[in-house]
Amino acid sequence: MSSVATAHNAPPPLRGAMMWVAAVMLAMANFLAVLDMTIANVTVPNIAGALGVSSSQGTWVITTYAVAEAISVLLSGWLAARFGAVRVFTLVVLVFGIFSFLCGISTSLGMLLVMRLFQGMAGGPLLALSLTLLLRIFPPEKTMQAMGLYAMTTLVAPVLGPVLGGWICDHYSWPWVFFINVPLALLFSSIVWVLLKPYEAPLIKNPVDKVGFLLMVIWVGALQLMLDEGKDLDWFASEEIRILAIVAVIGFFAFLIWELTEEHPIVDVRVFRHRGFSSCMVVLCLAFGSFFGLNVLTPQWLQYNMNYTPVWAGMVAACGGILQIVCSPIAADLSNRVDSRKLIFLGCFWLACDTLWRSVATSDMDFWRICLPLFFMGIGMPLYYVPIMGLAMGSVEEKESASASGLMNFVRTLAGAIATSLVTTSWQDRSYVAHDQLASIIDPAGETAALIAGAPGMGGEMARETLNNMVTSQSLLLATNDLMIVIAIVFFIAAFAIVLAPKPTRTVDAASSMGH
Repeated sequence: MSSVATAHNAPPPLRGAMMWVAAVMLAMANFLAVLDMTIANVTVPNIAGALGVSSSQGTWVITTYAVAEAISVLLSGWLAARFGAVRVFTLVVLVFGIFSFLCGISTSLGMLLVMRLFQGMAGGPLLALSLTLLLRIFPPEKTMQAMGLYAMTTLVAPVLGPVLGGWICDHYSWPWVFFINVPLALLFSSIVWVLLKPYEAPLIKNPVDKVGFLLMVIWVGALQLMLDEGKDLDWFASEEIRILAIVAVIGFFAFLIWELTEEHPIVDVRVFRHRGFSSCMVVLCLAFGSFFGLNVLTPQWLQYNMNYTPVWAGMVAACGGILQIVCSPIAADLSNRVDSRKLIFLGCFWLACDTLWRSVATSDMDFWRICLPLFFMGIGMPLYYVPIMGLAMGSVEEKESASASGLMNFVRTLAGAIATSLVTTSWQDRSYVAHDQLASIIDPAGETAALIAGAPGMGGEMARETLNNMVTSQSLLLATNDLMIVIAIVFFIAAFAIVLAPKPTRTVDAASSMGH
């Protein structure tokens, strides 16, 4: 791939303090892009309320960013080769900051979604090129330090995202979730440009696969619109949803055929011929999608059902990342000594059991009883996520590493976006079903309503409303517990799906494992 070629012709790495200044700026820019994938999770109720939309519509803020990022990350290699990694990185960080500001001043959901779309389009190359430049400026003997710094910011950002988002909403307002990116983006882009512009690699002007890119936007966009709108339009009872489904299916197969025959494909889908890589992508899609779905569901359940403030909901969500940071180096070390497939199975199985533990939640749970299973979930995530990267990349030929890495980022991000839509839809639908079931069996003789109405200051209408609120609260809890069981089953499927993967055919170099 062209991005690999540029790396080989790069000038000598930076040294000393300047190397670490540049490295911190690159890593922190990556931190911003990852942070914006999770910081909005706990702010969805605030955004929905401020813009006058439903909570399910509010989650489009998450999915729009994720889909745009998934699509644009595949362009990173071509952009870096054609225009230069340093130049492109500096530009996308600036663009990220500009559209963060425009997100903050949005006055409608439509405007916010358009701004999030462009923010996500900048975030994809930002994620990919921050690592590309880190590996370029670090000498070969310090490659693992570069990857460690990158991994640390990637793991810390999801932990701090919900906490920071909640704190900002409690003390200020939701636009500041986006405004904080602006000065940081200006700082990071300017310092990186000053330090690294002499180290720009030679340009390679490969043609861009415009048709492939257009087809990818069409089928991914149609799929995401179908998932977002389906819950409000009664799914396939709606002609609009049926049309979107047809466009998504036809677009996908047209995209697949085109990419298989194009000389310079935007996505080299031929890497899926390797059984090990394909199996890893199935597991990654199922496990990461489930994990991301949990991260979306938990803050909303805590705020709508348990009356948590955004900052406390963020504190609970952050518990899941503490052991994740601690266990990641351990998982990396184990991956060098133990069959990766065993670690992946153990990690997914652990996540499944932990999610089952969470499926017995009650409305009187205290903070620590809610946090405990999330805390221990942090063991399972690194056990599957760290080795699956090495197993997937070790299953393809070395010349295909960049394509495989881009596809892995694409699958992971798209899985998170799709999971967000599916989880929020299912949670809403299951709560309605549970509400109907509870309403039909609770207080059939009207004794409870009469008892409530007899309380001081309570009238008949207020008593019925109070009883309905109690039923709604329990309906949300039942829907949450049911969904936890479903997600646990998906984790179990992911655990057993890894048996389809053979042992990798080669050992992966640290730098090549991240490719793009």
